[in-house]
Amino acid sequence: MPEVIINGPEGRLEARYMPAIDPTAPIALILHPEPNFGGNMNNRVSFAMYKLFQARGFSVMRFNFRGVGRSQGNYSGGEGELSDAATALDWIQSQCPGARSCWIAGFSFGALIGMQLMMRRPEVVGFVSATLPVHEHDFTFLAPCPSSGLVVHGGADTVVLSEQVTATIEKIPTQKGIEIDFREIEDANHFFTHHLEDLTDTIGDFLSTAEPDMVEQTDD
Repeated sequence: MPEVIINGPEGRLEARYMPAIDPTAPIALILHPEPNFGGNMNNRVSFAMYKLFQARGFSVMRFNFRGVGRSQGNYSGGEGELSDAATALDWIQSQCPGARSCWIAGFSFGALIGMQLMMRRPEVVGFVSATLPVHEHDFTFLAPCPSSGLVVHGGADTVVLSEQVTATIEKIPTQKGIEIDFREIEDANHFFTHHLEDLTDTIGDFLSTAEPDMVEQTDD
């Protein structure tokens, strides 16, 4: 997992990047949870997403938002982090000019930033959002949602209730042909503490339909 340093809006951004062997492989940007609560690119959910997309043959990158780890700057509550994500997406696209599609995946705060970025970047064709923070943030900016994707949630999450997430999704208008797939992992808590494999299996199953050519790679 090569370490890279990106020139971000407030200084350097610390990242990890793994290019695919195929120069036309899709790219995926992974976004971590709330920095103010210890979220970083090594968060177990974010890291699991990174490894899953890598195993599927994507060129994939995760990075620390401003003020986290070795990334410079200070937490800004979302606006600055969105600029960080846009810069990171620019960087991975510059490394993979032949990529045939572009994905964003995020956990909690990272899911919020990912969906905001998707609204600004028409090249994003798919998203994976785990634990959408609908209890703290308004998602009416998805008007309409331009890309299909997966929203996955823990059925035993007591921080963000499943019914809150489904109610939010039901209100999101979508462009023609766009679908938001909601999947609940029974008994999983807010952090998927004992259900990380269930989470990656759920995401992998979704990707098998959304990107059927990108099957999981296994060692012989």
